[in-house]
Amino acid sequence: MIQTNLQTLANGLRVVCVEMPHLHSVELAIYLKVGGRNDPPGREGLSHFLEHMLFRGTAEYPSSLAIESAFEVIGGAPNAATDAESTYYYSRVHPDNVRTALEIFASMLMRPLLTGIEIERRIIAEEAREDLNEQEDEVNADTIVSRMLWPRHPLGMPTIGTLESIAAIGREDLEGHLNNYYIPGNGVLVVSGPIGSDAVFASAEACFGQWPSRKVLQPIPVTVRHQAPQIRCVQDSDSQMNLQMAFLGFARDDHRFMALRFLRRILAGGGSSRLHLRLREELGIIYSVDGSIGAYDETGCLAFDLSTAPATLIAAVEATFEELLRMVTTPVPEAELSRIGNSYVFDLEFSRDSACEMGGRYGWGELMGVVRSIEEDQEDSRRITAADVQRTARELFAPENLRLVAVGPWKRGMKKALREQVADYQQRYCDAVASGCQPVPVKLPAGFEDGG
Repeated sequence: MIQTNLQTLANGLRVVCVEMPHLHSVELAIYLKVGGRNDPPGREGLSHFLEHMLFRGTAEYPSSLAIESAFEVIGGAPNAATDAESTYYYSRVHPDNVRTALEIFASMLMRPLLTGIEIERRIIAEEAREDLNEQEDEVNADTIVSRMLWPRHPLGMPTIGTLESIAAIGREDLEGHLNNYYIPGNGVLVVSGPIGSDAVFASAEACFGQWPSRKVLQPIPVTVRHQAPQIRCVQDSDSQMNLQMAFLGFARDDHRFMALRFLRRILAGGGSSRLHLRLREELGIIYSVDGSIGAYDETGCLAFDLSTAPATLIAAVEATFEELLRMVTTPVPEAELSRIGNSYVFDLEFSRDSACEMGGRYGWGELMGVVRSIEEDQEDSRRITAADVQRTARELFAPENLRLVAVGPWKRGMKKALREQVADYQQRYCDAVASGCQPVPVKLPAGFEDGG
């Protein structure tokens, strides 16, 4: 039986213990509500840079080797990740060593040395170059789509930063970011596994109780609204076209979010999903298609990713649009809806076996204000109807929400054909959904038709 308890320390740090007595290891994570959207202009990548720097040494563990070795002794392997809205540090450890692991993490978060900046800068720059081609043009479809979804906003910038912004980050920037966002009221500590809440709370108080509290800075909200679909074509020497089709979506606490989960699973949730069956099993023009949901405080998106040969790009786009329009115009058959619902309920049930998933559910969920039990999600999923899914599809797949990026070896005529496919989708959507709906010209970047 999984038991979850929450305690807030006097300095504002929330501590969550997910008691999972059937396991043999503990997952420990510290979530902070700071990410790419908190980076100041010209210093994009600062949150990610700071995350790296905390592994370079602390007052008690003066090098990355000292930190790694200290964790290794207790059965751990520390790691971290930064995304648009959060940064988190985590490790699996033996249940007997939770207190020691918390002491090491407390040293990293509260007493980092911030040395070796130039070495880390070179490492991060190499990581950033993975998203660039030989001309140093951006070829990461995720990043390009984000710029289109949230233009002139930090959410539209790459979390890792650009080569220019990475080069501009200095010690003063790192110290300021640490002071502004690495504060207890902006964090959640979660411990999941075979350990009691009293022991976790006592250890948290001992290790983090002296962490000074300060006021939390709030990020710039997103206010942009799209008026027309947009396309971006990027030339790259790859042998395939990498396509991402994204739609501006919903905030993480939106009432349509469960229907959105169903929509993703129906279209790109595995071997029985509609896009997989159409594009791979029927047409044979892709190896796989992925669907992903991005959800933030006030906005979000649903994106589909696939790769195909240049000769079949237009066919892939056309078939994908047809499946989206089918979601808009035709209710999901009851048998398909039931199958998707059952699969989701079982996935939730299986997550009880993972301390990492339980820690994310209750730790990250607490950080973002969206804590939900497995039982609550299962109950909500059972209430989803075909009408809910169709209504959500109509709202989400409106053409003005579309941002389409294709990266690869463009040939003459392909860009014009892609533009025509988007315009046709826009017209068919308007014909199907709204009487009097008038298509808006597809918005293209400067030079779109060059060679098209």
